[in-house]
Amino acid sequence: MKKVFRNTLVPLFVVLLVLSPITAQAKAPERIQQECLSPKHVKLQGDLRKLWSDHTIWTRSYIVSALAGLKDQDLVLKRLLQNQQDLGNAIKPYYGEKAGNRLANLLTDHILIAGKLVEAVKTGNQADAKKYNTEWYKNADDIARFLSSANPNWTESGLKELLYTHLKFVTDQVVTRQQQDWAGDIKAYDMGEDHIIRMADTFTEGIVKQFPNQF
Repeated sequence: MKKVFRNTLVPLFVVLLVLSPITAQAKAPERIQQECLSPKHVKLQGDLRKLWSDHTIWTRSYIVSALAGLKDQDLVLKRLLQNQQDLGNAIKPYYGEKAGNRLANLLTDHILIAGKLVEAVKTGNQADAKKYNTEWYKNADDIARFLSSANPNWTESGLKELLYTHLKFVTDQVVTRQQQDWAGDIKAYDMGEDHIIRMADTFTEGIVKQFPNQF
C-alpha cells in the first residue's frame, strides 16, 4: 500500500487504520482432518459457510457500488440486509425465535453503520469516519457479548478477535479501493474470505458441541 494518497484523504485513511483495535493477519481456515462427521454436522457447516461467504460477497459488492456511485447500490444493500436476516434465521433451530431476531438486528446495525462509514470515506469526512468506526466496533462488542452468552463454547474475547479481524479486512477493502490500489483491494478481499470461513466454522463447532444430540 505504497501509493501516494490524495492530500484530502490521507488523514482519513490514517484515522481508520489507527482506530482499528487490532492489526489483522491472514489466517487461512483451519483444515483439520475430521472423522465420521454426521450428515447434519456437514449440512450445518456448509450452510453457515455459505451464509457468511455471502456476507463478504455482498459487502464487497456494496463497497464497489457505493464508492463508485453505481445505480445498483440500493438493490445491493437490500440483498446484503437480507443476508443478515438469513444469518439470524440460521440459529433459530438452536436458540429460538427471539435470539435469532436479536442476532439479525445486531448484524443489520453492523451493515448500516458500515454503509455510513463507507460514505464518510468517500466524502473525506474525517469526523464522521471516526464516529462511525467507533460505533462499528461497539456493535462488534455487542455481537460478541450476545453470542458468548448463548453458547459457553464461544468466549467473548475469542469472538471479539474474530469480529475485529473481519472489520479490519472490510476497512482494508474500502481504503485500498478508494485509493485505486486494485491489487491491495483484491488481496484484502481474499484474506477476508478466508477469515470468514474460519469464523463460520467456529460457529458450527460451538453449536455441535452445545447440542451434540442433534448431530
